[in-house]
Amino acid sequence: MSELIQVERDGPIATVVLNRPEKLNALTRPMWQRLGDVITELSADDSRRCIVLRGAGEKAFSPGNDISEFETVRSNKAQAREYGRVMHATAQALGQCRHPIVAQIHGICVGGGLEIAALADLRICGESSRFGAPIKNLGLVMAYAEMAPLVQLVGRSIALEILLEGRVFDAREAKDKGLITRVVPDDQVAAEARATAERIADGAPLAARWHKKFARRLTDPRPLTDAERDECFDCFDTEDFRIGYRAFLAKERPRFVGK
Repeated sequence: MSELIQVERDGPIATVVLNRPEKLNALTRPMWQRLGDVITELSADDSRRCIVLRGAGEKAFSPGNDISEFETVRSNKAQAREYGRVMHATAQALGQCRHPIVAQIHGICVGGGLEIAALADLRICGESSRFGAPIKNLGLVMAYAEMAPLVQLVGRSIALEILLEGRVFDAREAKDKGLITRVVPDDQVAAEARATAERIADGAPLAARWHKKFARRLTDPRPLTDAERDECFDCFDTEDFRIGYRAFLAKERPRFVGK
């Protein structure tokens, strides 16, 4: 199954590929499991500074779950609950990943594919990309763990529009709804995603991890503690801070070490 979730490492950037192009990268339960394992492994790797997540080929990011599995491993509530446990563990791994994640979206990005993309930090797509979650046509709901990132990304009203209408819509509308960070010509998606990842990787990795942590914490309505507020100043005791301001004063490019 590892070949269905491929990992390519190039310096500080890792690319994770949903590799089932003959099925437009439709997701199976083992793929969900492996994706979660891979993201967990990469998150723990301090040599990583950015992860690019994409589907194989340029026809689809992913159309979501493989419908053929419904008769075998999702045919009743008990099976669906177990399947959901795997999906939700992977969603948690994506949501808690320490490194920035850039979704490189070609073509179709619907259903479970949209759920995965919503968990990325940045989403870059082509002009011909299509989005939606037409699961109402299957008589299904989007579970809390799957719906929460979508609601956090676009808000309750737009999330409900997507789910209640079940339309598949274009990249411009996706950008207008706040689903997408950037829309570029189809032949520039890979280059723009790579350039974005390189800009992220060039920055201080500890700062990126802190920014992700702080942004995630700010979605929690609990008041911040004094310790949490104080953590915002930990960066001043890092080697990267000293590298950064000295490089700025010297008009040189900083070379951060993640310490």
